[in-house]
Amino acid sequence: MSAPRPRIHPSYLEVLEDEFATSSMQQLRAFLAEEKQHHRIFPPGNEIFAAFDHTPFDRVKVVILGQDPYHGAGQAHGLCFSVRRGIPIPPSLQNIYQELHQDLGILPARHGELLAWADQGVLLLNSVLTVRQGQAGSHQNQGWEAFTDRVISELDQRKEGLVFLLWGKAAREKAARVDPRRHLLLTAAHPSPYSADRFFGCRHFSKTNTALQARGLDPIRWQLPE
Repeated sequence: MSAPRPRIHPSYLEVLEDEFATSSMQQLRAFLAEEKQHHRIFPPGNEIFAAFDHTPFDRVKVVILGQDPYHGAGQAHGLCFSVRRGIPIPPSLQNIYQELHQDLGILPARHGELLAWADQGVLLLNSVLTVRQGQAGSHQNQGWEAFTDRVISELDQRKEGLVFLLWGKAAREKAARVDPRRHLLLTAAHPSPYSADRFFGCRHFSKTNTALQARGLDPIRWQLPE
């Protein structure tokens, strides 16, 4: 029985069709096929592009950019920083919830599933979309960066007034692909426990909603449903 095919909204296929045919992506596919022969890879294959399935290109209002997926079993499901209900909330997400509470007074959710954000137009994107079990950063420099560069560039060029939340060094490197005259760029340290002291106080959630409302758009309802 063949594995389920990755899910991706057709709006991205229209924009990125030629990117999937590049030699870089072909090499990446070969790398992932080889990796799967010897290691567990996260997220599951059919969820690698889940961020692009839940938040269609035309509905993107906000981009939260992380580094690479969680590398523990059962954690990553294709949306940066998110885990399915029933999975313990990772430390980085606990810190995001803490900042959300300090910024907007929203009490931390009792789960880590961020689908409600994605469904409102928050593209939950990592710079690298896969990882080897137990080895953070193990799929860096294999082609994903070029792919997500292209995604950011297309969003920059085809849309107006997006809010980009770039958390951590890998995410901040994408800033060069965004025109700050047309979009709002907000940068901060990664919410990992190793750098969270420089993440706290960024107030990115309230700043995002202020920017959206200034453009006549609905703010993001950051409170997650229980």
